[in-house]
Amino acid sequence: MSTITFSTAAVVLPVRPATRLKLTARGRRVVLAIAAVPLAVGIGFAALSGGSAMASGEQVATASFATVTVMPGDTLWSIAESIAPAADPREVIGDITRLNVLHGGELQIGQELAIPAQYSE
Repeated sequence: MSTITFSTAAVVLPVRPATRLKLTARGRRVVLAIAAVPLAVGIGFAALSGGSAMASGEQVATASFATVTVMPGDTLWSIAESIAPAADPREVIGDITRLNVLHGGELQIGQELAIPAQYSE
């Protein structure tokens, strides 16, 4: 008969302690400061370059619009018909809405609406 032998030698691997990165309060502040530097540089650059156009004396174009004050009972349709009777009121309403950034066509009494240049006389 044959014999089977078992070796009792075991492979021993070195045990490594499980280390996790632990940041102290001071370490967190340092990491935050390092991450904030590019943001601060970007804001500083934007502030300096944004003001340079005004400081250089360049003329800034300003547009002046004719305005209409919203009275009680006024609607965009009635305003469009009064300022451009020959034009399609839907197109005039669209132009007024885009120019004044109106959401949902809501008007407030006393509100000043800018009139697009093609409809002002």
